[in-house]
Amino acid sequence: MEYTDRGKWEALAVLGVAYLMVVLDISIVNVALPSIETDLKFTPDNLQWVVSAYSLTFGGFLLLGGRAGDLLGRRRVFMAGLGLFALSSLVCGLSQSDTMLILARGVQGAAAAILSPSVFSIVMVTFKEGAERNKALGILGGIAGAGGAIGVLAGGVLTEYAGWQWIFFVNVPIGLATLALVPRLVKESRLEGAQRHFDALGAVVITTALLMLVYAITQANDAGWGSLQTVGLMTLSIVLIGAFAVIENRSPAPLVPLGFFRKRTPTGANIVGFGLGSAIFGMFLLQSLYMQQVLHFSALKTGVCYLAVALTAVVASGISQALVTKLGVRVVLAIGLSVLTAGLLYFTQISVHGSYWADLFPGFILVGIGLGFSFVPVSIAALAGVEPNLAGLASGLINTSQQIGGALGVAILVTVANNRFTDLVAGGTAPLTAQTESYATAFFVGAGLAAISLVATFVLLRSDELEAAEAAQATAL
Repeated sequence: MEYTDRGKWEALAVLGVAYLMVVLDISIVNVALPSIETDLKFTPDNLQWVVSAYSLTFGGFLLLGGRAGDLLGRRRVFMAGLGLFALSSLVCGLSQSDTMLILARGVQGAAAAILSPSVFSIVMVTFKEGAERNKALGILGGIAGAGGAIGVLAGGVLTEYAGWQWIFFVNVPIGLATLALVPRLVKESRLEGAQRHFDALGAVVITTALLMLVYAITQANDAGWGSLQTVGLMTLSIVLIGAFAVIENRSPAPLVPLGFFRKRTPTGANIVGFGLGSAIFGMFLLQSLYMQQVLHFSALKTGVCYLAVALTAVVASGISQALVTKLGVRVVLAIGLSVLTAGLLYFTQISVHGSYWADLFPGFILVGIGLGFSFVPVSIAALAGVEPNLAGLASGLINTSQQIGGALGVAILVTVANNRFTDLVAGGTAPLTAQTESYATAFFVGAGLAAISLVATFVLLRSDELEAAEAAQATAL
């Protein structure tokens, strides 16, 4: 049964609501972290898992979710992911301990990985190629951009007036209402004639490897970097990453065909995207703690403060899309990463008695511009020289790289901050001063990660492949 013209846009509305929930749950949590830390008695080392558990399972299972939708039915898989997302959100809100919340967040991330690829797959088969499809994808892009601003504001309002639990509870009625509408408004579709093989083992192995690596990094402050626990977990993680490569090489339908990485520019774009995520995710976590625990901002005020970076990123994304056709992918990406590095360096001067306008606002504007000028060109570079039948893989892979990079970046920045804090307090520094200086040190490391991505932009991205991608982008515009 075919869609009517109106039916297509009704289906997009339902898909857009579900996609917005996924996007929100990346940003909405940051503002609530100090309240969650207090209520569930998180340690400083473990708090980052509220973010990392979601990011790791989201990134680890994203490609598997896309393949499951293609083979089993995109609507069916979308509904399964949406139902699991609503259920896991309920468990998150009901959590009575740090372990319960971390586990629920991991399931929530896996649910997001199941449903979000099907959103784009359904749009691709529902809307005709050309202006109609571009408009639909533009709406989803707008949702992704606005989601950051909505998330930080909603997180502040809900945490301030209803409690942190409601940043999760709000997903339940919205998710169930959306789930009820899907059978009526969204048509089923699948990839006919494809081999029905799922590389679930590969997804589990790589996600387990990354979870072990992040756990080893976050616990190294207490266990010791040379301890059996830290060295053993890191070694096991490396072994599992090697096992993943063997699984992918032998699988009849691998999540990531290893031959894909012979393409230099898409591979380089994923490395840059990985570094971009690692530089920025931890910044938001630590800034939330700085604003609420050092500057004593309320959750609502913290959310409003984040609007500067979120709205700037939305505007900068629109500008960068136009500039790519004039200046080229590599130039715009280099500008973005340079400005992002400058923004993170600006935060290294935060003080115990700082103010929003002096210590944070200029840096937030720089970070917003940097993000807007980075995400658009890196997404274009990730598709440069990729055959049409691999476009879905390339698109999913750059999102995976950013999520996994973000999770590892959070672990690194939080570990740096906690180690610095411990050393300063042991040396007699007042706790609030030590906390502020530890965050400043972490922001310096974040700036270094962004700078490495800048170098990778020039070293790894090939001009000929980028020119083809830029020409395609100009045609689409």
